[in-house]
Amino acid sequence: MVDADGIVMGRIAGLPARIRIDPAAPAMPLIDQALAERAKLKLEGSWGISIGYAVGGTQVMTRTQAVQADLGDGVIKRRVGWAKRPFAPGVDVSVGPAALAEPIVRFQLHAARAGETTTTFKARHESAVFGLFGNFSATYAEIDVGGLPMRLRFDPYHARTLATAGAAVRIAALHDGSISGPTVPTEIFFGIERPIRTMTLGKPLDLGALRITTLGVRTNDVGSAAAIRDSDAPAAPVDPDEIVVTAKGKKRDPRRDTLSLGADQLQHCSSIVFDRTAQVIRLTCAR
Repeated sequence: MVDADGIVMGRIAGLPARIRIDPAAPAMPLIDQALAERAKLKLEGSWGISIGYAVGGTQVMTRTQAVQADLGDGVIKRRVGWAKRPFAPGVDVSVGPAALAEPIVRFQLHAARAGETTTTFKARHESAVFGLFGNFSATYAEIDVGGLPMRLRFDPYHARTLATAGAAVRIAALHDGSISGPTVPTEIFFGIERPIRTMTLGKPLDLGALRITTLGVRTNDVGSAAAIRDSDAPAAPVDPDEIVVTAKGKKRDPRRDTLSLGADQLQHCSSIVFDRTAQVIRLTCAR
């Protein structure tokens, strides 16, 4: 079981490390640069593996090395990555639940509450590209929005629930969404901030016991949020004789659309359970 703060003590290449088991983190342990330097980690050989993680328009390249590592579940040889930007502040290592030896990992966010219900989601992760070397991606749930799949990420260590632009457009169309308010730079991962605006839903989005009525929109990430009605913009006059021509843009993959549940929603939940054997994620919450 993982406690609410996700912190366990372990070792990387023999050195003590403060490790956060993070449901939103990749399965490859991401090491703080300072720890990597103390451990004298280096990219292995001329054919060493570098892995890139993209946040908006910024790509973070990690160097990797296979080392003896203990994530609190015993010492084994694992591939770890490090970059100049830490995945999260205040810890030496961030890693997702898929890296742990236990097939079932339970995050105990809060004490159980009366009236809770458990919702079960299909678990997914991307490992096809790097399957030869291991799973370097995060594990996420898959939900259906308008007949198409959408990623559902669990991110209890960030304050706000956020949707990428494409996800927000789809949610807005089904739930009478409109955006308003200022654009606020908000940290996503690796210390990278992205522009966020607030979307209000006229029809709540229910995910089990959770009822979402407002969320942040990453206005320019994985699509564009321009199609969402802007409550702050003056209504444009309508000419009944006007002909509107819409250009076709690059075809977008809706499977990359992501809704991330932050602490504002997960505060209502007592636990998240990642069950690798059943390939499901169980979320237990009270309304």
